Amino acid sequence: MHEEKSVTKTQKKRYSLDRIITIGKEVIRIESEAVKNLYEKIDAGFAKAVDLIMRSDGRVVLTGVGKSGLIARKIVATMNSTGTPAIYLHPTDALHGDLGMVRKEDVVILLSKSGATEELQMLIPMLKRLKVPLIGMLGDVKSRMARQMDVILDVEVLEEACPYDLAPTASTTASLVMGDALSVALLKLRGFTQQDFAMLHPGGSLGKRLSLKISEIMYTGDAIPVVHENTSFKDSILEITSKRLGVTCVVDDDGKLLGVITDGDLRRLLERTTDLSGLVAREMMTENPKSVKPGQLASLALQKMESHKITCLPVTDKEDKPVGIVHLHDLVNLGLRMR
Repeated sequence: MHEEKSVTKTQKKRYSLDRIITIGKEVIRIESEAVKNLYEKIDAGFAKAVDLIMRSDGRVVLTGVGKSGLIARKIVATMNSTGTPAIYLHPTDALHGDLGMVRKEDVVILLSKSGATEELQMLIPMLKRLKVPLIGMLGDVKSRMARQMDVILDVEVLEEACPYDLAPTASTTASLVMGDALSVALLKLRGFTQQDFAMLHPGGSLGKRLSLKISEIMYTGDAIPVVHENTSFKDSILEITSKRLGVTCVVDDDGKLLGVITDGDLRRLLERTTDLSGLVAREMMTENPKSVKPGQLASLALQKMESHKITCLPVTDKEDKPVGIVHLHDLVNLGLRMR
């Protein structure tokens, strides 16, 4: 009897898991179809919307209510981070003073699934009075609001993932993707570069990867561990120990980099022989070490370190003389990460 109950519970659990998976997949199917259908809607209207924004001397003002308002805010964030100045305007607040945010050189994008959002309908006459171009990102291109737009971006969907067609799901996804298409088109037409992106994201790991130079984080001057090629074994160890980086550069009479001695090199020497007293730096070093230049990106140093499984890199000038050294831990502590 106990065993029968246990089997029944297992069967119910399996049925429940299967149903959950089915529901999840159905949502993905519906929303992916909504995005797929957008492909044919990237037409002359889309091109005109991009052209309006490109020719504008102002900002892109996005407005919407509820879920459409949340999507509008996300599009604002994407545009701002990719070189297109944008702001969000709440329709209700606009009717109570915030309309002053909108300038005549701006372009306004209104988001509405129904094309009949009351707050937006009240706002449109005020915007027309300002003579700003109006772009409608609408789920109903035959609506009254659609007739009042200068340009229409069609984001109509066949069905929502919500079984009652109440909660915006596929429709908000379609609007979000259309916003991304606008943002990326503007990014490319403006010639927005990785360096531009880094300037707008200085605090993030991506911004650091794109902008942080080796010269900004390398050890310099007396902090650089360096010995002459004829330096004794003992003094070479003292240099490694005193500079606390686990490595020292080895240079010739002209100060050019010949090699490096690492903690690993010393361990390998000890494995081969115990008589090290007569050795000099040249006999202990690893020749032709990997190095970087001061003006290169710190991300390149990190890439070389991870690729060659090393923790330090000498930084050399045009004459191959050490002018600095970078350590893996410093790059990681700065928040630098590989792609």
